[in-house]
Amino acid sequence: MRQFKNPDWIADIKFEYESFEQIPSHVFDSINQDLDRVQSKEPLASIVISAWNEEVNILRTVASLSRMKTQIPFEIIVINNNSQDRTQDTIDRLHVKGLFQEKQGCGFARQMGQEQAAGKYILLADADCYYPSCWVDEMVKVLQEPGVVCVYGRYSFISEEGFPRWKLFLLEMMKDAFAEIRHIKRPYYNSFGLSMGFIREYGLKVGFVPSRWRGDDGQLCLGLMEYGKIKQVRSNKARAWTAPRTLKRTGTFSQVVKERILIEAKRFTGNFNSRMPENISMLDE
Repeated sequence: MRQFKNPDWIADIKFEYESFEQIPSHVFDSINQDLDRVQSKEPLASIVISAWNEEVNILRTVASLSRMKTQIPFEIIVINNNSQDRTQDTIDRLHVKGLFQEKQGCGFARQMGQEQAAGKYILLADADCYYPSCWVDEMVKVLQEPGVVCVYGRYSFISEEGFPRWKLFLLEMMKDAFAEIRHIKRPYYNSFGLSMGFIREYGLKVGFVPSRWRGDDGQLCLGLMEYGKIKQVRSNKARAWTAPRTLKRTGTFSQVVKERILIEAKRFTGNFNSRMPENISMLDE
């Protein structure tokens, strides 16, 4: 149960390596066997991942995606966003479509990814997350509903010292409640690139914001609202999982909760206003 512990399937691919040099060849071989099994040369969906200095994290992410259980043909595209570590070496050892974007910023990388994608649907994933085997199915299922152009999923945090699962679960309940309120008028504030999907045709029309700063995912969602509906994938079994490193930047768990409540309180009334902002400042995951 996610209330009290991390999912068992994560332990299998939570590689305890600290650098590319430490990754054994047999790990790449095992992941590549799974990648060859699940990927298609004629994909319906393209999973696009921007990676900046994620030489070990990207291994974990791709390993989780290689274990998808789905009949939906898909491909994985990883864009090295001008990394200064050995992210490129990791990508080169994996059977994925690898690209290089020298312009720093997720917007630049994701734009390149969707331009080079072959799928009708684009699924955005982050280079430091883990994805359950049903993720592709659950995301595409909602994305294929009539009139839907963009979807976003929920996410959970992996417990670490100082951030036990039961506390993180309470934080997630609060986060999900705020997301339901925001979704009424401003779903773009919920659309994080760690679990997001859209129809490529419309994504190309809107385009990602050419910026090195955060918010390109929400800004894309805002633009897509012109073409159709934005829906939330509420399936808890399809949650993406990520380490709490963004939370740790704030400080202790209590400091994180206080900051989140203050941020949501300041913009609470705006959640019921349909006025569209020119720029979107997103909460860290």
